[in-house]
Amino acid sequence: MKAWIIDRASDLSFEDAPLKLVDLPVPVPEDGQLLLRIKTCGICHTEIDEIEGRTPPHVYPMVPGHQVVGTVVKHKGVRQDIHTGDRVGVAWIYAACGKCDFCMSGQENLCPDFRATGRDVPGGYAEYMVVGERFVYKIPDIFSDAEAAPLLCAGAIGYRSLSLCCMQNVKMLGLTGFGASAHLVLKLVQYQYPSALVYVFARNKTERDFALQLGCTWAGDTTERPPDLLDCIIDTTPVWITVVEALACLKPGGRLVINAIRKEEADKDNLMKLDYPTHLWMEKEVKSVANVTRRDVEEFIRLAAAMPFKPEVEEYPFESANQAIMDIRNRRIRGAKVLILSGHN
Repeated sequence: MKAWIIDRASDLSFEDAPLKLVDLPVPVPEDGQLLLRIKTCGICHTEIDEIEGRTPPHVYPMVPGHQVVGTVVKHKGVRQDIHTGDRVGVAWIYAACGKCDFCMSGQENLCPDFRATGRDVPGGYAEYMVVGERFVYKIPDIFSDAEAAPLLCAGAIGYRSLSLCCMQNVKMLGLTGFGASAHLVLKLVQYQYPSALVYVFARNKTERDFALQLGCTWAGDTTERPPDLLDCIIDTTPVWITVVEALACLKPGGRLVINAIRKEEADKDNLMKLDYPTHLWMEKEVKSVANVTRRDVEEFIRLAAAMPFKPEVEEYPFESANQAIMDIRNRRIRGAKVLILSGHN
């Protein structure tokens, strides 16, 4: 099968084709696993973090990709509601032990044996993959393959981030960065909390204009101050300075939710800008988002289908994986990006 791999850490400031296209054997499912023929795979900023070494694969080479939509080709001893030919999705959570205190309490995202699709095990930038029966999700017919892919990470992690905001107490919400996840959060807020006002911070004018088109209240640069102090801000960017800037925009008792698997290393100038009275006093909080649970994915897919709403999607042919990666790296973003594999199956 054809597959894109990460075979080493790369600096995307100097390299624009970090993924290598190779031929690999079609994987063989073990007991309790499915073999999927992949139809689409969403492209996430986490892939850039993997490529540049902030959250590197545990082994090289690695097939990245964790927003996977495919059809079941083979299965071994799987659950009764899964059949050959079914369309299913795979998210960032590939496996968890199912036995530790975190797993038993519904916090499998914190499991010490958590394994991530496309980082710890081969993912969706390929024609086929295997996955455990407990970690797939049926895709509602209302969504096309391309529309479904972003729901599995951008949507699910946005849903989890929003749950950490305690939205019942939030009248004004901020979103820092306006890529795949944030544009879905905006649509979700408009549906679930129609009286809440959403303020968007983004360096890129195209992203700010897109947010205004989707109905946000205000949009400005990440260094600008909104007209009001906010109850909660979700930061989806990979940089450190947005943490400092966001904290200065919170009300007393406000919360910053950081939805980023890694932040780029902070330089001394940015660290020195963290001022306790301005940024942290008055019982402000900082909360990080770590991975997702199966429940997050399942609940968000059901909610998205019930609303219903569709992600804004930009499609790339399978051969253009490197171009898609560099477009995200260079902030050429409007909604979510998806690799299309239909011509390879």
